[in-house]
This record gives sequence, C-alpha cells and structure tokens, in this order.
Amino acid sequence: MKNWIDGALQGEAEAYEQLMTKFRGMALAVAYQKLEDMFLAEDAVQEAFTEAFANLSKLDNPDAFPGWFKVIVERQCYRQMRRKQHVTVPVMEIQDLFQEEDQAHNPEEQALKGEVHRLLRESISILPSSMQLAVELFYFQGYSLKEMSEYLGVNVSALKKRLYDARSRLRRSLPVADVISVFTDLYEGGKGMLHIMNGDHAADRLRQSGIQGEILVWRELYTFGPLTREMRNEKARSERAQYLEQHLGIPQTEYLRIKELEQTLQAFHQYKEIVLWFEYDLYDQAMLSYLLHYFKEQDLRDTKLNLLCIDAYPDIEHFRGLGQLTPSQIGRLSGTWHVMGAEEIQAGSEFWTAYASSDIQDHKDYLLKNTSVLPFAHTAFKAHLSRLPSVSNGLGVIEQSTLEAVREGVDSPYPLFKHVGNHLHILGMGDLEYWAHLKRMTEEPHALLQLNGVQAFPDFQQQHDEFRHSVLSLTDLGVQVLNGEADWTLLRKDKSWIGGLQIGEGNDTPWRWDTVNETVVIL
Repeated sequence: MKNWIDGALQGEAEAYEQLMTKFRGMALAVAYQKLEDMFLAEDAVQEAFTEAFANLSKLDNPDAFPGWFKVIVERQCYRQMRRKQHVTVPVMEIQDLFQEEDQAHNPEEQALKGEVHRLLRESISILPSSMQLAVELFYFQGYSLKEMSEYLGVNVSALKKRLYDARSRLRRSLPVADVISVFTDLYEGGKGMLHIMNGDHAADRLRQSGIQGEILVWRELYTFGPLTREMRNEKARSERAQYLEQHLGIPQTEYLRIKELEQTLQAFHQYKEIVLWFEYDLYDQAMLSYLLHYFKEQDLRDTKLNLLCIDAYPDIEHFRGLGQLTPSQIGRLSGTWHVMGAEEIQAGSEFWTAYASSDIQDHKDYLLKNTSVLPFAHTAFKAHLSRLPSVSNGLGVIEQSTLEAVREGVDSPYPLFKHVGNHLHILGMGDLEYWAHLKRMTEEPHALLQLNGVQAFPDFQQQHDEFRHSVLSLTDLGVQVLNGEADWTLLRKDKSWIGGLQIGEGNDTPWRWDTVNETVVIL
C-alpha cells in the first residue's frame, strides 16, 4: 500500500492504476448502494479517485487510505444526489444484455444460471443496506474479509455476523437448496475453487471478472537470489530473506509471510478444484514448476488440479501477461483451463528439480529432456541458462542487452528497463530485479556503467526523480567487455545466483553459456 501511494505521489502512472484496480470494485459497490444507478456510481467513483489523488499528500498514514478513500466516495455520492438526475438504463438490464450474448455459447446452462442469479439478486435487495454491501463485496466480487474490514472500517467479526444473518434471511425467501447451491458452488468465498497466480494486479482483474473462487497470490520470485530444491528449509529461507532485503529492498518480515501462503496451500483439500494461472515466461514457469513440485508430493484425492497457461490473447499484439487483460477479457478465459494429468505434474517437478539444483549437470541434462507436455518449459529453461556468464565476455543476457541498449542511446533508467524488458520478455523480469542488475553493473571497482545525475543508486522501494532523470554511460571497462576484450566474470568476486547455481565468491564458475549454440559449456 505504502509503495503504491509513494509512487502515486511521485507521479507514477502504474502506481495510480494499482490503487484504482485495488479499490475500484469496493468503491463501486459502496456508490451503487447509495445511488442505485451504475452510471452515476461510476461517475462518483471516478470523481472520488480524482479528488483522492489530488489530496494524497495530505494523508499522513498510508495504511489509512482505504477508510479515507471510502469517505471521499460517500461524499461524491451525496454530491451526485444533489445534482439533476438524468435518465439512465438500469444496471440489471445491461447485465441481461450480456447474459443474452453469453447464452449463445450454452443457452440452457446460461439461462438456468441467470435465473438463479436473478432470484438471488432480488432477494438480496430486501436486506438491510449494511448486509447488502457485505454480500456484494464478499460473495459477488470475491473480496476477503480482511480487505473489506480495511475499506469499510468494520471489524472482521462484525462482517462475519452480517454475512451469517444475510444467509439466514435469504433462506426464508429462497428454497434452501438454491441458497446452498449458489453460495457454495458459485460465491461463498471460493470454497469450491482456489485460483493460484502471481501478481496483485492480475489477481484484482480476476476478482473483478466474475469468475468465482478464492484467489491465492503466490508472492515469490524464483528468478533472483539463492534457491534450494526444498524452499521450506528454515535456514535456507532465512538466508534468502536476508539476501532479498539486501539486494531488492524487500523487508525480511514481508518476505517471510510466504509461510502464510504455504498454510493456505497445505489446506488445498478443502477445495474441489485448483486453477493455476500462469504465463509463458521464465518468471511464471519457475513459479509454476515449484507449485507442481509441491503437488507431486501430495495425495490430491478428489481435488482437481487445473492449468491455464498462455502466451497470447486475441487482439493483444504484444502479450506479456494476464495483468494486461481487462476483467471481461479474463472472464472469457473461464473454463478454458484443463485438468492436469500425472505426466504434466511430473514434468513440472522435473523442471523445478533441475532449476533449483546446485549441480550444473542437472541443468545440462534438463535441456536434453522431452518437455513438450509443458509447451513453454524448454524455452523458459533455456532463457534461464542464458543468464549465465557467456563464453565470450562473461556477461549474462541481461547485462549484455543492457550494455548494447546504452550504446545505442537508451541511456535513462526507466526507458532502459522498458527496452530491455521488451527485448527479454521471455524472462518476465520485474523492475526490482532489473534495478538490482543495473546497480551491480554500476558498482566499482569493475563498473560497466556510470550513473550520472544522482549521487548514489537509490533505495529500490522508493525511486526518486533524480534517478528517473539520471543518465547512464559506458565505462572504459564496459566498452572493453562489450567488445569481447575483457571477461567481467573473472574480474568480479561478488556472489549471485542463477536458479540454484552460485556464481562468484570462491566459486570459479567453470561453466559458461554458449550464446551461438545455446548450450552450457564446461571449461
């Protein structure tokens, strides 16, 4: 939350979008509750965001944003009420139009589902407004009780009571079987289905899409820092937490919350189905392989494990990830996942076993495997190995691409990140990870790049305008390495990791990446 607000204060468009995505659904629910008109509610929410962003600097405590923003939304609603009301189309009529369009795919199923939803909506309209809002946010939009509590300023126990009372009242107006069916199979906190994905932005889009189920955002980045095959080892985890804090600025306490995610994962038997939402790039494929490695060791019993993994989407020219999609576009992916068989799960586990290995031979051997059962695995694994020091100059593909871009005139940090990120989209590299690589390239005594216009490389979590407008240039060593006249890996002695492989600090690194033949060479 704090990072988003700090970014918004500094004029970062992505931070604005993240805040809007996070709170838009809840704000619309509050506004519609008061205005009973979706078009007016949309206007109120848009004006509320404008007012909030104009006054962000007045907010002393970033954690107070949810409640503070709710007050602004309510104030905009009251302003709307005082204005002249124009004739608008009722929101339910619009929903009916979309339902009619969807019925072309499966008329009988859509008609039945639409009727049940209509009955449920009508019954909910007789509930007190506080219960209506709780039902809307929890069952229909999929927000967690914690998120609702922060936004509404109501404690979790009170929200649970409202939901319990709402269910009790609904059972009086609907057949019991209907209520149980709708809330258990479609709405009730995702008891029937668990969606696992990376990225809060994509998760918010999924939540708004209408696809039902609980969402687990897996907050890890297996493309950076020390790894072991068994990531739950306490000593290894502690060392990883320290490394990520030192090099990415992620507080150890924040990283170690991965334990909470693992507790949810360990309780997977409560779900009838699990859907893994991932993409083609290395970032996602490494995360997917870790999860499949975990599930391979479990008795799934009656739980179905599904996979949705894509590298393209209609009408999106340069698809990079699910976060690009609108809620309606993500909604169209519903049901396009497939049930994973033992062969796929085994293949995912083999990816992880090789990727997290400290033995270079395991990495070499994996490239020779037939991995076609997971169509993006081979390309992603090859991209992983391309980060190794090359035989020509000791640069990995990230350093090589960066120096080439600076030589071509892309010399400002943010355009450089965009340029390299697009060129190496197969890596799925985030900004924090890239800044760590860029910082490493500017560090003496073997700096490849010089950063001008800023005294020191800033804290990764709080970028400054000076850094944004700074200029990068090649050092003499950078030119020599880029021309193949020096080997950067032989000069540097610091420690880093490529998957489970350690480079530097006492490790002679007797293996390199052959960029021409795309294979590992052992010197």
